[in-house]
Amino acid sequence: MTLALVGTTISCFVTGIVMYGFVQLMPHLNFSFNDCLYFGAIVSATDPVTVLAIFHDLHVDVNVYALVFGESVLNDAVAIALSSSIQNYEEEYQSRVGGFDTTALFQALGSFLGILCGSFAIGSMVGCCTALLTKFTKLHEFPLLESALFVLMSYCSFLMAETADLTGIVAVLFCGICQAHYTYNNLSADSRARTKQFFELLNFLAENFIFSYIGVSMFTFPKHRWDAGFMCSSFLAIAIARACNIYPLSFLLNLGRSNKIAYNFQHMMFFSGLRGAMAFALAIRNTLSPARQTILTTTSIIVMVTVIICGGCTTQLLAWLGIPVGVDDDHEGPTFTSLRTDAQESKPSESRVYEKAWLVRIWYNFDQK
Repeated sequence: MTLALVGTTISCFVTGIVMYGFVQLMPHLNFSFNDCLYFGAIVSATDPVTVLAIFHDLHVDVNVYALVFGESVLNDAVAIALSSSIQNYEEEYQSRVGGFDTTALFQALGSFLGILCGSFAIGSMVGCCTALLTKFTKLHEFPLLESALFVLMSYCSFLMAETADLTGIVAVLFCGICQAHYTYNNLSADSRARTKQFFELLNFLAENFIFSYIGVSMFTFPKHRWDAGFMCSSFLAIAIARACNIYPLSFLLNLGRSNKIAYNFQHMMFFSGLRGAMAFALAIRNTLSPARQTILTTTSIIVMVTVIICGGCTTQLLAWLGIPVGVDDDHEGPTFTSLRTDAQESKPSESRVYEKAWLVRIWYNFDQK
């Protein structure tokens, strides 16, 4: 939660500030500070799907998997809300005369909180309503209708959020969290199997389509603007922002944790900051100005380079960092082995105690009541 909310915000502002410093050295680029912040919000959305797939196949230590996955689940929502708020600030700022506008700033902050909380409320409400319907009715006697309701109610949360001028993607995210936690357990066995296979198929098709579209758009989309200096600067900026996100927040989190986030886990989290479909989708929806066209081209390059390099080097980095793989999924007493083969790493298997976050404990206690 901390890495997703606070960390994504830190990444956004650090990237924006660093990029603004670089564009001052490039007089041919007409970038405002707001444009740089918008770029920071876009590329702060991580999508480590490749890394997580490798983690799953190798049965990597549950702690590092949970850290990377937990950050990626919620930071898309924060990135969407941040980009919308920065866009709203730009519109308010342009409608006024003068320099920095405090009123527009507070309106943008209010918009950020409103979009995030409103979308969360709609998604959670729809998810809980679906759970109640499947629990207290006899829908389980009609598996096909049950599966259809599961899918349509999820889409309904998207439509409701968009109608309310909020973010449908964020609403669907939180609806999906509630559906997976409550509704899925209420479904009949046939509906569970059918629903799981349906969403696995949709996920596979969507991932393949979006990355194919990114590749094709590099050659077919007419509004690309190439600038080598801006692209090189962006890679340095996102690396600095990622470091300012992971290492300070991990240090602060370790102050209150009995199960510390090890340095090799922190290095792996830093390396797992791939950019993916969400960054591209946010960049392509506004290409009206030359600055936004440069942002689109740069974001597309960042997505392709990080997926290929970071995804391709994950296994080697796991071995180099000595991160445990082959971990049993049972949280109570897993045994594991490391990818390293030196004598120092040949130690007997050990048990680990897995620590739940405070929010998870609250949710668990709420369910028990």
